[in-house]
Amino acid sequence: MGEFVEAPARARAGQEAAAMITTTFQECPRAFVRPRPDLPSPAVEDAASNENLLRLQRPSKTRRKEASHELQTLGAALVELSDARLVSLGLAEPLLDAIAAYRRIRTHEARRRQMQLIGKLMRSADVEPLRQAVDELELGRAQDSLALHQAERWRAELIADDDAATRFATDHPSVDTQRLRALVRSARKDAALAPEQRSGRAFRELFQFIRGQDESDA
Repeated sequence: MGEFVEAPARARAGQEAAAMITTTFQECPRAFVRPRPDLPSPAVEDAASNENLLRLQRPSKTRRKEASHELQTLGAALVELSDARLVSLGLAEPLLDAIAAYRRIRTHEARRRQMQLIGKLMRSADVEPLRQAVDELELGRAQDSLALHQAERWRAELIADDDAATRFATDHPSVDTQRLRALVRSARKDAALAPEQRSGRAFRELFQFIRGQDESDA
């Protein structure tokens, strides 16, 4: 009978002990709940997130290298422009001086270092007008090259074919046909001579006449 009386007593004692432990835990949570050292705090996580964002926004080393090469390539094209065209682009004085110095340099290594300087100075320049000027230069060269090939083709046809003069006059209504035919006859006479006896003057005069006619009819 005594064992049955002691059992409820032991149960109540266990409940009271559990209640005391719960109360102590609630009053002093920091004594029992400690941050895990292997997990970052919210502040550290925010800092890491910001750092990753900045890293993504910054251009990569490869991209910076590509941009540097692009500026140097553009700079190499700029040195081919005339002084008047460079001045009209409103380039900064240090960049103009660097381009002028590059033109005076003759050794390969010194020119390479100078071009690196030009590319560096161009980082602070507005490159769009510079690209446009270079594109215009390249377009002009392409047009000049095409015009030269057309003039050479016309000269060869005029010397080889009598009907070519009629075709040329049709394409160039303002041409002086008498002058054209006289130049063609001279060029044919020169072509009939032995190679060592040819002066080449008649060929050059016919070519210049054709080029001048193309430009006046353009």
